[in-house]
Amino acid sequence: MSSMNDRQARNPAGAAPNATQSGANAYLRQRVLSASPEELRMMLLEGALRFARQGAQGLRERNFEKSYQGIHQCQDILMELINALRPEVAPDLCRQLAALYTFMYRRLMEASAARDAAIVDEVIRLLEYENETWALAIGKLREERAASRSASAAAPGVSIAIQG
Repeated sequence: MSSMNDRQARNPAGAAPNATQSGANAYLRQRVLSASPEELRMMLLEGALRFARQGAQGLRERNFEKSYQGIHQCQDILMELINALRPEVAPDLCRQLAALYTFMYRRLMEASAARDAAIVDEVIRLLEYENETWALAIGKLREERAASRSASAAAPGVSIAIQG
């Protein structure tokens, strides 16, 4: 994990981060610390997309260091997405998502070995679909939370207790 932090804290030339990078890192840190679990998942999906695109671009440019870094970072995020699943909450959904993320991970391995940007593009399309789906789910969740808050605000002091 520290090697990932080291990579993120350095610029491509290997120099210490400048003031702009430090500010961006502070902003990102604050954004992560204040994010809800669903927003964190969205941030991971966005990061996976960004790194997959970097990997595909590196392959197209024949810049294999760039492609390796992008593909490797995307794979790291896919592993984090798999590890963050909570099968005790939704076992079938988690099984399906784990299979999807594992498939994407394997395709990235194949793309890297074959140096084929088209395979990375396939993963990008899947990540974009997942990202759009997750954005819709977050929107629906926000609507439900807002409706729940307004309903509880409309009936102050009212509580229902069920005894068995």
